[in-house]
Amino acid sequence: MLAGHYTTALVAYQKFPKGTLLYFLFASQLQDLLWFTLHYLGLEPTGPRDVFDTTLNNMVVDMLYSHDLIPLFFWLGVIFVIGKLAFKDTKIGLIGSALVLGHFVLDFFSGHPHHLFGAHSQEIGLGLYASNVYMAIGIEAIFSMALLWYFFQQEVKNGIHRTAKNKASIIGLFVFGILFMLTIATTSFRDWFNIPEFDIGFNSSVPTLILTYAGMILYLNHFVPKFKVGKKE
Repeated sequence: MLAGHYTTALVAYQKFPKGTLLYFLFASQLQDLLWFTLHYLGLEPTGPRDVFDTTLNNMVVDMLYSHDLIPLFFWLGVIFVIGKLAFKDTKIGLIGSALVLGHFVLDFFSGHPHHLFGAHSQEIGLGLYASNVYMAIGIEAIFSMALLWYFFQQEVKNGIHRTAKNKASIIGLFVFGILFMLTIATTSFRDWFNIPEFDIGFNSSVPTLILTYAGMILYLNHFVPKFKVGKKE
């Protein structure tokens, strides 16, 4: 799951604003951010190398340290300590850990297959990106829209009335994310647009993913805290 994880951060921020949206966004995508770092350390190399050849269906990576079950318990502790120390609140640390655990659970239903610890250990998850990528995207779309609906409903109950433009800005990011995933589900950009082979240094998969994740985090951190209290527009 890609975009869907961010919706869990929105709900956590809504319930516990002391934790700050940025912390919850970071916690919700901790495993993927670790994956990018470990890729460059040579511990979780990711293929295909060229982003123009990449699809959700053909992406190959053994997420041994970032996503497997046994290391998960370590990362739960790390994000708990960060939350507790940064905000001086045990509850915030626990919510951060819940988001990390939620990432694992959501990937079970919609994502790459993960394992107990290593590719030769017990597989954990449906692995739908490999076996039925369109079902995986469908699950993510339903989950994302359901949580966004809940988020906006709770905002109204809390007396927070967002402008239509602000709602569209937030929802639009997730719609774009789902449509983008559908576009590259089984067909690469090279096949879509007959792009020739080339290497200019920044067309590899992981840098592109880093830019995408960073862009989404900054985008949501800008638009979500902005709201107008008062008469609904």
